[in-house]
Amino acid sequence: MNPLIGIDLGTTYSCLAGMIEGAAKVIPNLEGAATTPSMVCLASTGETLVGNLAMRQSLTNPERTLFAIKRLIGQKFGSARVQEARRHLPYALVEAANGDVQVKVGERRITPQEVSALILGYLKKSAEAYYGTAVREAVVTVPAHFDDNQRQATKDAALIAGLDVLRVINEPTAASLAYGLHRKRAGKVAVFDMGGGTFDITLLEISEGVFHVLATAGDSYLGGEDFDRRLVDWLLTEFKRETREDLSGDKYALQRIKEAAEKAKRELSFTQESEINLPFIASASVGSRHLRRTLTRPLLEELTRDLVEKAFPLVEGALAEAGLRPGEIEDIILVGGQTRMPLLRRQVADFFGRAPNDHLNPDEGVALGAAIQAGILSGEMSEIVLLLDVTSLSLGIEIEQDGFERIIEKNATLPVRKTKPFTTVEDGQRRVRIHVLQGESGKASENTSLGMFDLVGISAASAGIPQIDVTFEIDVNGMVRVSARDTVSGREQKMVVEPSSGLSRSQKNEIMKQASAEGAKNG
Repeated sequence: MNPLIGIDLGTTYSCLAGMIEGAAKVIPNLEGAATTPSMVCLASTGETLVGNLAMRQSLTNPERTLFAIKRLIGQKFGSARVQEARRHLPYALVEAANGDVQVKVGERRITPQEVSALILGYLKKSAEAYYGTAVREAVVTVPAHFDDNQRQATKDAALIAGLDVLRVINEPTAASLAYGLHRKRAGKVAVFDMGGGTFDITLLEISEGVFHVLATAGDSYLGGEDFDRRLVDWLLTEFKRETREDLSGDKYALQRIKEAAEKAKRELSFTQESEINLPFIASASVGSRHLRRTLTRPLLEELTRDLVEKAFPLVEGALAEAGLRPGEIEDIILVGGQTRMPLLRRQVADFFGRAPNDHLNPDEGVALGAAIQAGILSGEMSEIVLLLDVTSLSLGIEIEQDGFERIIEKNATLPVRKTKPFTTVEDGQRRVRIHVLQGESGKASENTSLGMFDLVGISAASAGIPQIDVTFEIDVNGMVRVSARDTVSGREQKMVVEPSSGLSRSQKNEIMKQASAEGAKNG
């Protein structure tokens, strides 16, 4: 039997774990490290570098080194978030024919799914080297607030990498499994998850092997990358103030500054000050320029306090949706590298009135939980575990005047089934179009389209007379089924919502064929 693995596909770092001798354990990558930088270099020679190899050459090759790709997966090029990302990334983003975002490296265009597949493929090889056998199945984690298109794009990335995804599990839920599997007492737990690119807050009730998610909320563009960028902006401003030179257009200088900023930020989680020393950062008529600064922890906190505080309205919203007060949370789990920041830890403690739990490694907990879920699915787990997750976003249909009518509200426990009656808007109307949407805006156009179908042959009558029952069903795997039924004629139409990752079936097959050919050539 081939082993099942759990993968935390992170924005800045990824982690791999498996069930080993009945317990979830982190599996080292091919270089022996517990975590792998989520970076890919598409070198001009045609060579592809992943992980640490990509990171080591990023200073000399910034336009070909791809990072933070998780922020782009399943996204449209024209979205405000992608356009904001374009301003700060050293590599180029372009628009695909279907409106999705793609990365342009030299003359090559590549989708975020393909870049993610290269990272997942490296982790797959690491697992195969560890086990000494083929690995074909995995549980993969995603941020809790990812929409269906982002989840499908992640699944397609795994498919391209040669992995069959048995379950996509929310990152905070996975961390709660790693934390609470052997927890003896019942209670309510908050998982505060801030990694390199995303933030999630998830509230759960854990009792005798039952993990019941009560509410979740998050932001796909709040994480360590934003803290790093704040430091980069500060260093650029300081350098310009001192020298009157602007380095913001120099991609090579920017990459050096970014790495130095991230290093200093990490050091300040354990020290009070960090020296940033970048010699020969620029050349001028008067000679070479050097960038030297001392960054203190108080200054870092001053520069980034608003980013920390940005998380707490989301925490308050999740608590309100769960009907809880901060004092009712008995334990707080911190997940993601950014949660090592002392300011963030203090703010969390102040908000909940208790110090967070330090028993779970912030970098490894999500992967361990994914491995536990894999163990549950494979039958390797001896413990009886029941995981009750929730919908991350509301689902409903478009109504007249660009309205959005929710049928299943956000944070509904899975599985769930709900029906709402609708009617016609025109006399004698014989056809109704059902446009299925996901999101929280009251405007249909501001939410994500998941598909549409027509109910035809409904009973002719005056507007407002026919009753059309629209039913949404979501199973434990998140599969959405929608049906519409005219109660008079009995006519019914159904659809299974298959979210699009932006890649057609033929495109996925072609990419997989190319990946297989390249693997055979490199092997």
